[in-house]
Amino acid sequence: MKRSAAEIIREYGPFDGVEAVHGVSYDGSQVWFASGDRLSAVDPDNGRITRSLDVAAHAGTAFDGRHLFQIAEDRIQKIDAASGAIVSTIPAPGGGGDSGLAWAEGSLWVGQYRERKIHQIDPDSGRILRTIESRRFVTGVTWVDGELWHGTWEGEDSDIRRIDPDTGKVLQQLDLPEGTMVSGLESDGGDRLFCGGGASGKVRAVRRPRRS
Repeated sequence: MKRSAAEIIREYGPFDGVEAVHGVSYDGSQVWFASGDRLSAVDPDNGRITRSLDVAAHAGTAFDGRHLFQIAEDRIQKIDAASGAIVSTIPAPGGGGDSGLAWAEGSLWVGQYRERKIHQIDPDSGRILRTIESRRFVTGVTWVDGELWHGTWEGEDSDIRRIDPDTGKVLQQLDLPEGTMVSGLESDGGDRLFCGGGASGKVRAVRRPRRS
């Protein structure tokens, strides 16, 4: 396993009225983050909030190219990103113990925090298609270039790790500074991993190392 210190490229926030950042997603130009009672979009170039949607947003966030998916307690809401309307709702696999959320290859991938699991689920029904075991509490989840990454948060320690999607084996680990938490995770498709910062009210960009 490759292990190194996480390189924090930039911090966004804290933002007015935001007590904590939960899920994080990226729509190709803006970073979305969940903060309890709303979803907000941030311009990653200037760090300003560009719009907000008044929806329950308690954990992970994902984007499929048109819709935002948002964990709200024990359910996952499908939201029209243009209008902010909730289109449909499915049960979350953890029944309220869910954390991260990602969209990849036509499926939703859901972190189950204390169970140390990542579920691939059907986005229409919520049916679990397969489950990947992790060795740490799972927060954010993201796929990029065929790599599965997830955030962890146990005690006062957090890291971002790339795991084998078949075995759950840790392949690479990026350690965050002590007291710097990861509450959500999303790739921009390139070199940046956007991380929710929990009660700091911040979003951080961490450099994703390229495989040599």
